[in-house]
Parts: sequence; structure tokens; C-alpha cells
Amino acid sequence: MPRGRINPREADRMMKKMGMQVTQMDDVTRVIMEAPSRKIIIDGPEVATVTVQGQTIYQVGGGSVRTESLVAQASVEDANLVAGQAGVSVEEATNALKASGGDLAQAIVMLKQKKTR
Repeated sequence: MPRGRINPREADRMMKKMGMQVTQMDDVTRVIMEAPSRKIIIDGPEVATVTVQGQTIYQVGGGSVRTESLVAQASVEDANLVAGQAGVSVEEATNALKASGGDLAQAIVMLKQKKTR
């Protein structure tokens, strides 16, 4: 065994002594993480769960990563709310939501400032 490398069996024993349990999840084909303005999609990932003191941690590695913007998908409810608050059409509200990255408050402020000019 080259110097500095740990035998996998020895590593497993050490983790068990520390109360860690690692399990590979071989059946995962895609991981999707969603944020208000974007989705991060990982196709073909290597996923493992690490359990330490009752806490489960998901470790994701490898795979091909792509990002999708959700800004263009402003909801009808959001557009109606912005339109009502700013006193503009739903179309103007939708455009303001796109420009503000989906931030409702910023879209309302932008539209109100535009009206006062």
C-alpha cells in the first residue's frame, strides 16, 4: 500500500468506531436542487448518505451539471399581485418580475417609480 493511502476496510472500521455510516445510493439517476430563481440539475450523479450521530448528510458528486433559470416562469398569482399593488397591467407586472429576477417587492417599486416619472 503506497504511503499516505488508507486501506478501504480500515477506513470503514475507523468510521464505524466514530459512529459514521456511509451508504452508496446506486439507483439515483438525477438530483435536482431548486432555488427561487433557478434549478441545478445533476444527471448521472454518485450519491451517498453519511449518517453521523443521527444526522443524515447527502453527498453528491460527479455527473453532468446544468442550470435552468426560473425567472421567466413568474407565476400568474405573482403577476396579479404586482399588477394590483403597482396599478399596472398584468403584462407590465410580468415584465417587471422578469427584470427583477422574480423579486416581487423590487418589481412593485420599479413599476411605481416608473409611474411617477
